[in-house]
Amino acid sequence: MSERTGANAADAPERTVDRWRERLENVRERTLAVVQRVDEGALDRVFSPILSPVAWDLGHIAAFADLWLCERAAGLAPLYPELRAVYDALETPRSERGCAPYLRAREAFGYLDAVLTRSVAVLEQIARSGDPIARDGFVVELVARHEQQHLETILQTLQIAPPGVFEPPSSNRLTPSRQTQHRCAGMVRIDGGRYLVGAPDRGFAYDNERPRHEVELAPFAIDRAPVTNGDFEEFIADGGYQRESLWSPEGWRIRMREGWQRPLFWTDDGGVRRFGETVERNPDEPVVHVSYYEAEAFARWAGKHLPSELEWEVAATHTPGASPETAAAAPARAPREANCDLQRFAVEPVWLTPSAVSPLGAVRMIGDVWEWTASEFNGYPGFRPFPYREYSQVHFGRGYRVLRGGSWATQAEIAIPTFRNWDLPHRRQIFAGLRCAADV
Repeated sequence: MSERTGANAADAPERTVDRWRERLENVRERTLAVVQRVDEGALDRVFSPILSPVAWDLGHIAAFADLWLCERAAGLAPLYPELRAVYDALETPRSERGCAPYLRAREAFGYLDAVLTRSVAVLEQIARSGDPIARDGFVVELVARHEQQHLETILQTLQIAPPGVFEPPSSNRLTPSRQTQHRCAGMVRIDGGRYLVGAPDRGFAYDNERPRHEVELAPFAIDRAPVTNGDFEEFIADGGYQRESLWSPEGWRIRMREGWQRPLFWTDDGGVRRFGETVERNPDEPVVHVSYYEAEAFARWAGKHLPSELEWEVAATHTPGASPETAAAAPARAPREANCDLQRFAVEPVWLTPSAVSPLGAVRMIGDVWEWTASEFNGYPGFRPFPYREYSQVHFGRGYRVLRGGSWATQAEIAIPTFRNWDLPHRRQIFAGLRCAADV
């Protein structure tokens, strides 16, 4: 999933340790750059029962690093053993975290600092360890990516918080002119045949991305670009939220119960709320904050369906003419031109950045919005949990749907074609949209 981060025969241990230290410190710097824009009181608040107080996330980030780097990899005693259950995501579910005895913001910042200091101190020991979790720096990258994923969750919390809680920094990403418009209408056709999917054996990957394996797919087509606000407005105008025939039975039940009439954060006067600001909706931007059920209904209205996650990955990675024997591994990080890595703190029009194109011609498969797929989250054939079953295996077969591609809030090491995100089908707080597929 990522470039090798650990020691190899050509690396001196000192260079390896320096690289790991820089990785952990850079990730922390980015986390703090976001959360330090929020008042401490707001960091301690619960803004939604489906999201944790930000201070809980900060303590959880520290507890996870302490567990894996300091305790498991280096043999140290934990700093706060009495808080282990509080920061265990399964033992303390989101709906209970606001009432749990978690460290409030000021103490959580101290916890983060203390764990980072002792984590850096044990990196040399980890570099010389023969433990499987230390090999090639796996445990270091595990901790770094865990924090990166939680920063995206924190941004979901700050988006759902009332206006005034968080204002994002000014974008450092230039907006190209309309002259850079790239073809994004229509669909891309993909031939049926044998394809390789999943992460290769070398480099970092999560257990659910492996093993890399061959699949047989029938011919299909996939939208060249994500579904836009303008597309979704047509769906709404045509009665998309009122026509039960477009929805699955469970999706319709949820829509009726929740009273959905439009995507989350849309206003009824043509606006959309982005953190503390309501702006005019741009019809050319990808629709965001829709559930799996809404995505499914839109696809049915359009006479299409959601792609399977395998179709999605092939559309994002396959090079025409390649065979399973000659297929190259997926990129180790998102392309520079993709709208991810917190460059803009918002989606962009689909016709921008023409170089963010898959080999088959689909645009913006990486960044902007996570894309719902039709697939339920399960293990690949030959799946083996590593280093702990609670990351993936306990979620298999429980109704979670797979999302692919990353969002504007996903950091570059995670926004890659093999990464498998998952969430419950009624969730709307994630930065998620869709693109459709069709049989051919």
